[in-house]
Amino acid sequence: MSLLQAARVADTLAQATEQIPEGSVEKTLSVIDLIFSSGTAGLVIIALLFLMLFLALFIYFERLSAIKASSKIDPNFMQQIRYNIKSGNLDAAKVLAAQNNTPVGRLIAKGISRIGKPLDDINKAIENAGKLEVYQLEKNVSILAMIAGAAPMIGFLGTVVGMILAFHNMATGGGKIEVSSLAQGIYTAMTTTVAGLIVGIIAYLAYNHLVVKTDKVVHRMEANVVEFLDVLNEPA
Repeated sequence: MSLLQAARVADTLAQATEQIPEGSVEKTLSVIDLIFSSGTAGLVIIALLFLMLFLALFIYFERLSAIKASSKIDPNFMQQIRYNIKSGNLDAAKVLAAQNNTPVGRLIAKGISRIGKPLDDINKAIENAGKLEVYQLEKNVSILAMIAGAAPMIGFLGTVVGMILAFHNMATGGGKIEVSSLAQGIYTAMTTTVAGLIVGIIAYLAYNHLVVKTDKVVHRMEANVVEFLDVLNEPA
């Protein structure tokens, strides 16, 4: 292509660009613009969903930190407990269990404090203490399950409100329906639905992750309690 031909092509493109009406230029819509286009009802519902998201994330990270702290235990802890019990040094075993500020340490300390009583009484005392420990591990986790179920429903509520607004604008349009008059209702319907699903999915994943982490700690508690009871059942 010669320089003359290239110049002609450039002039043609420039003329075509000038002939494009300003209103036909495609406009991009940011997430913030989309939210604020959803109207008052949409803003209220989305604000509520954001509060639920903040609460879900706060509970998740707080519980995750607590569960991680509860799962930290010295691998030689039970061996040292076994040695002290077998050697008759119960005071040292109590001190060792008290220093291990974890659910396992507190259960073992409860069992050591009952040594000398029937084995069934010791087992029952540990079981009762274990229920309290599990309750502490699962503290506020049920709120995540509630948010996971409620957030999508609140989002769908926004969908219904948006559709009502859209049909109201159609009914009051005097027989003349314009797309712009329906935009606010449609924005409300779509944005609240998306926001509700996002919050629900995040809360659902957070809840299930905490359940898995809690189950691991509970299984470790059960294993150490069984080992402790085996020590008491061993012949002197």
